[in-house]
Amino acid sequence: MNIGVFSDSYRPYISGVVRSIDSFTTELRKMGHNVYIFAPKYGHEPDEPHVYRFASVRPLVNQDFALAIPISGKLKATLAELKLDVIHTHSPFIMGQLGAHCAKRNNIPLVFTYHTLYDQYVHYVPLMEPFARRAVVRYAAKYCNRADRIITPTTVVAKMVRNYGVSTPITALPTGIDYQLFSSGDPNWLRERYGLGPQERILLFVGRLSHEKNLDFLFHAVRLVKRKLHTQQLRLVIVAGGPERKHLEKLAVELGIRGNVLFTGPLPQEEVAHCYRGADLFTFPSCSETQGLVLIEAMAAGLPTVAIGANGVLDMVNHNSDGLLVDLDLEQFSGAIIQLLEDETQRQRLSENAKSKAATFSTENMALKLAALYEEVISGKGRAE
Repeated sequence: MNIGVFSDSYRPYISGVVRSIDSFTTELRKMGHNVYIFAPKYGHEPDEPHVYRFASVRPLVNQDFALAIPISGKLKATLAELKLDVIHTHSPFIMGQLGAHCAKRNNIPLVFTYHTLYDQYVHYVPLMEPFARRAVVRYAAKYCNRADRIITPTTVVAKMVRNYGVSTPITALPTGIDYQLFSSGDPNWLRERYGLGPQERILLFVGRLSHEKNLDFLFHAVRLVKRKLHTQQLRLVIVAGGPERKHLEKLAVELGIRGNVLFTGPLPQEEVAHCYRGADLFTFPSCSETQGLVLIEAMAAGLPTVAIGANGVLDMVNHNSDGLLVDLDLEQFSGAIIQLLEDETQRQRLSENAKSKAATFSTENMALKLAALYEEVISGKGRAE
């Protein structure tokens, strides 16, 4: 198959969407399919085969991001040459609109992955938040109904999207992980690299430092854990970059936990795998996830999770089987952390279950399912009426 992928974000930007695209693209190409990426240009990236970049501008609220200018005099000729069998968009906005336009104009089936709960990001327009929330939901639903198939990372998100008024067929298909990579990290690397003592209990967060990740909540929970355990031997390791770093560093000082928080910045995937293997618990406070790919990566390393039981997390973590799910409540969240730090038998049980579960989320398995979905849509059997 010839597959066209249109996305508002791609390398070198780091996000769950980008990692999903990379994961599926790598496996689909191994299977012999041709995957062509249409994405923004961020700066001076080297030319890559099968990657088509669009000039872009940087938004004021997030200078790491790039907004594509969806204009190219070469696009029509490029599409004619590539002879795409399916177009897969990963955003309903700029590049997603371009992809949908190209699909309609060329009678190519359109697949859209609903990666993000877009209404959870309206805090970026605080003066119009209630209106913006309703408008974003309506906009996303309208876009979904233009597609021939919607993919959601979890069944929970599929139900949410259906309730928005979407009539297009929906398939729940999580992004896979490199199980071998994340299950074989070095358990000593994290302590040796950052000079963490053998008695320190390590909590880990991997993601982006952004408002919607709810990291203020996590920092307040760490303060409670520190008080209740009456120990300085506690370290929260934050493997992430993003616009909230200065705010979080200041908050850690205000809460009296700056010495308990380590910011590593973004790390290569091989080193992230070492971090998972070297930690005691994975802590995940986000309430806006459609999947939370990092949850499965942590599980592959045998790392139990304490998370807020909301949205896509509910499909990823089974309470008291491979992690603990709690409400958005500081006492519950900090209490669950303390419970697993103090009960090694329970922590080990959750660890073993987590490893077994993560093995079913391999990139190979998920890519095979995506290829079958493409074939179904291309054949016309899975296209919207």
